[in-house]
Amino acid sequence: MTLRLTPEQDAKLTELARSQGVSKQQAVLRLIDDATERAVRRREIDTIMDDVLDRDAELLDRLAL
Repeated sequence: MTLRLTPEQDAKLTELARSQGVSKQQAVLRLIDDATERAVRRREIDTIMDDVLDRDAELLDRLAL
């Protein structure tokens, strides 16, 4: 796979990798893993919030008064 970056993006990636003490490839892999984990957690939180809002809709309406 080839990743085409602007010079600015490459500089940012270089600095990120340097600050983490890893290669640019490893920095990109970490970013992918982190973004995936955040997306999964966001979906889980959204599901939980939907359940709470459905279950406690009456209570939440009364508290809003």
